[in-house]
Amino acid sequence: MRKWQRINTSQLGRHVHKCAYAALVLSGSYEEAGDLGHLHVQAGDVIIHDRFEGHLNHFAASGAVILNLVFATDRVFQPGIGNVADPDSIVRIAENNDDEAATLLIASMQQRERGCTDWPDQLANTLIQDPSLSLSSWSEVTGIAPWTLSRGFAQVFGISPRAFRARTRTRLAWKAILRSQEPLAGIAASLGFADQSHMSRSVKGMTGQRPQFWRHSCK
Repeated sequence: MRKWQRINTSQLGRHVHKCAYAALVLSGSYEEAGDLGHLHVQAGDVIIHDRFEGHLNHFAASGAVILNLVFATDRVFQPGIGNVADPDSIVRIAENNDDEAATLLIASMQQRERGCTDWPDQLANTLIQDPSLSLSSWSEVTGIAPWTLSRGFAQVFGISPRAFRARTRTRLAWKAILRSQEPLAGIAASLGFADQSHMSRSVKGMTGQRPQFWRHSCK
């Protein structure tokens, strides 16, 4: 991933970053649809991504200039969207020291809530809050046919609602493995996996490593 990006293409297909990083928009605007939801950003806005997050991007005709700051694995941060009042100060520091620039960005960032503009956004946000959500029940409550639900969601996010739900559940499992000492079987049961093996396969599929690797990496 390049530190400075000048993007003039209309779209970047769905992709996954293995490192945590912040994307500070210096000019232009774009939309991002991924594991954090459907986000709209412009100059001065910043999106903080955790490791292994996936998303796709749609850019305005004018494109965008972005400063990407990769985080060290031990850096503490809260993924999400917000803005900074003085992007230029972060740019100046980033010319010499990325780590100091990242520290200033996190300290000065004002986080904001994600907005919901349509039903795919609403469904994504609901799945982020409740990865055990029954899609058929949500379809019945909203009156959106299952085929329309799957097709319309995929048009925005690049994956089906079922795949999005599975990724959300897997990300929660990975974070629980890192941050707690709860038995792996208990994490799997609490998040609705069929069993511990199911969770292990899902975590390895997303991160490249089994849960035992991440549990030991915290010690």
